Amino acid sequence: MIELGTKAPDFSLKNQSDKTIKLSDYHGKLVMLSFHPLAWTSVCADQMKALEINFSKFETANTIPLGISVDSVASKKAWADTLGINKLNLLSDFWPHGGVSQEYDVFRKNDGFSERANILVNEMGQVVFAKVYPLPELPDIEEILNILGNQQFTIQ
Repeated sequence: MIELGTKAPDFSLKNQSDKTIKLSDYHGKLVMLSFHPLAWTSVCADQMKALEINFSKFETANTIPLGISVDSVASKKAWADTLGINKLNLLSDFWPHGGVSQEYDVFRKNDGFSERANILVNEMGQVVFAKVYPLPELPDIEEILNILGNQQFTIQ
């Protein structure tokens, strides 16, 4: 897992609409990178739907949530349409395969996908929160929202 206080590696990934999203475009805002292993799985779907449902709460906290997995852009598009994702950017870390998740040290090489993890990058581009969750466990969205509300940035 990437260490707290380190500069978050910049990246450029395509979202479900084939639009390029760069971490550096969000300088001055908090960014929550929500890594999920694979689209089309129930826990990953619930993880991304929780971000979509709470999107306005993230906006209130000056935070941009981003969902990231190794799935292709076409898969992300179909999945977003199926889930009703309209606001959240679902990013494709497809090629180089898992490149961004490798930079953030959450790539599971033996499995070919990322850990289930939330990483918070502050307005200056530093990692201020990072947590890996067991693959079958849905991350607690309230935990993240409370951290954002309290500005409590510590690793757990």
